[in-house]
Amino acid sequence: MSISNHEKIKKLHKMMYKRKSIRKFDKDLSISEQELEKLKNEIINITPLIEDINVEFLIVDRKKTTASRGDYCLLMYSEEKPFYLENAGYMLEQMDLFLAESNIGVCWYGVAKPETMIYKNLKYVIMLAFGKCQPEDFRVNQSDFKRKPIKNIWTGNLFLEVANDIRIAPSGCNLQPWRIMCEENNIKVFREFNMSSFPDKKRELYTEIDFSLIDMGICLYYMDISLGYYGYTYIRELDLEHTPNEELVQIATYHIK
Repeated sequence: MSISNHEKIKKLHKMMYKRKSIRKFDKDLSISEQELEKLKNEIINITPLIEDINVEFLIVDRKKTTASRGDYCLLMYSEEKPFYLENAGYMLEQMDLFLAESNIGVCWYGVAKPETMIYKNLKYVIMLAFGKCQPEDFRVNQSDFKRKPIKNIWTGNLFLEVANDIRIAPSGCNLQPWRIMCEENNIKVFREFNMSSFPDKKRELYTEIDFSLIDMGICLYYMDISLGYYGYTYIRELDLEHTPNEELVQIATYHIK
């Protein structure tokens, strides 16, 4: 039986507060073939942030990567176009929440590499390492979140219920590179300029990818869920040029109807 869009948004919102970056997996549990098949079917339904960016996904045994956690890894490959990293974050976070619903733990793995760096002429971007967990391994209350105060990421006294949801979005090293400014019926999303999840020297050892851009895609996905959950209708406008504004780079504007 299919679920309504409202029911789907309610479930996703619940999973936002359940999901947790899992680094230890239960060795006595394993992911079944049925669960893997369900995962593959869900990948087909992922909604992109940018429609015309070609992407591919692969599920491989963790041993076929340099990752040290989990049983399997979900690899993402992408065409390199403007916003391809934000698109990666937006799409993979959908799988993060989907897996949490099935008590399958996930760890975003930015420093690991797969055996195959190019797949169908597309560049490897990032992976999710995942494995089976106990229900109690996930988050049970908001006090578990280690995040910045709302005032550090959100300017304005509007849409504060949405602000709380954005505050809990995952990001590399929990740096939360997003800065949100609200004015009247607009929510403007910015990325803090030159913020990286790794110190420059360490990042160069692993990848040239700016993970904070992937984080921004995750932020936009949480924004979409939260606005829908609280009944707001909106038009999302992306700033594909990434025009710098002093220390901030504008990513998107949400025009609230």
